Amino acid sequence: MHLALFLTLSGLHLGGWRHASSSNADPMDIRAYVALACKAERAALDMVFVADKLAIDANYGGSIEATVASRAVGSPEPLTLLSALSVLTDRIGLAGTISTTYTEPYHVARMLGAINHYSHGRVGWNAVTSVSDSEARNFSRKSHLEHAERYDRAAEFIEVVQSLWKSWHPHAIVRDRAKGIYALTDHINPIYHKGKHFQIEGPLNIPTYQEAAPVLIQAGVSERFSDIAARYAEVIFPVLTTPAQARNFVSHFRQKIASTGREPHMVRILPGCVPIVAETNSRAEELQVELDALIHPLAGLTFMSGSMNHDLSQYPKDELIPDLDSEIRGSRGRFLPLITDARTRGLTLEQMALSYARDLSFPTFVGSPTTIADQMMSWMEETNVDGFTIIPPYCPASDDLFFEAVVPELQRRGAFRRNYEGKTLRHHLRL
Repeated sequence: MHLALFLTLSGLHLGGWRHASSSNADPMDIRAYVALACKAERAALDMVFVADKLAIDANYGGSIEATVASRAVGSPEPLTLLSALSVLTDRIGLAGTISTTYTEPYHVARMLGAINHYSHGRVGWNAVTSVSDSEARNFSRKSHLEHAERYDRAAEFIEVVQSLWKSWHPHAIVRDRAKGIYALTDHINPIYHKGKHFQIEGPLNIPTYQEAAPVLIQAGVSERFSDIAARYAEVIFPVLTTPAQARNFVSHFRQKIASTGREPHMVRILPGCVPIVAETNSRAEELQVELDALIHPLAGLTFMSGSMNHDLSQYPKDELIPDLDSEIRGSRGRFLPLITDARTRGLTLEQMALSYARDLSFPTFVGSPTTIADQMMSWMEETNVDGFTIIPPYCPASDDLFFEAVVPELQRRGAFRRNYEGKTLRHHLRL
């Protein structure tokens, strides 16, 4: 299997930062991120992955007050972090999130292209469309682009970035001192892109790293996401809650890839999972209960409001959540099934939010290292995914049992590599 690590100091579980055994590291401490990345590198993981959001959620109640009071906020900007990690790690892949809605293709192509040089071909780009009006207001816009428009822009954005990376042919620079020729003129070409959203001449003003271009990653589950990811993505990070849902998604998505003329098994599907690991199964179950008890009542509601791009404070917390199909302008693929399930189960809005705060709809594997390995292998075999994006529920202050015991157990069973065989992210992922 392939394994990526979601690089976080606070963890995914919205009560995790409050646990007594969690790390108290400054969320902007580069040394803490380096330590985690190096730990993942010693375990031979494919890559570390840095998520990003361009605002503090202000959707719940119209301000950031409830958000900052109820859950961990603040995280490093991905590209500056990856730039540092590129010279402080040696082999592990380095993937970061950049929005196609609030950046420009030339910037992205140039910055990621540079970090790909620094890291010698270990970079991945998680292309996202962003989700909320809170983000829009930080970029001189009153509201976020509608779902169809932002994905239309994303598709063209990706095309431009990849064209810019190809604007330099291999061996363009010759440095022929005797003839006075620095580079071959027919090896550096403008792209002359004229589209709906972008008009860009090019070429890029830095050479492409010859050994391996950055890997394109996309995250989502919506139908529009799948349409675009089937055309461009090389890795996807979907939210797949159950084995049945995952199996259906994988089958449908691979059919979509094939319909574009691409090889369907050359896109790596790495859904997120949340491992709650302890020395024994009973202790892991106790740990899960401890984490759940630490969730602030507003943590899930603020997170969901931000990701849905819809203010949930207007609804009674002790009543069934209404049908919000026409209201969700943010992450539709994740929340529409969640709301449908909650309504079917008769959950109130508050109950649904508390449930969401535990795992953000990702599957949670609970148990000893042996049990976790069993669950991961069973999930993979049943669903045909290619591996997982490991999302820690919290960042422990001491050694992490996932690296110390789960990975060695997977290696012992022959389910995961013991050492890197290549030097680039493409090699790790066998792309």
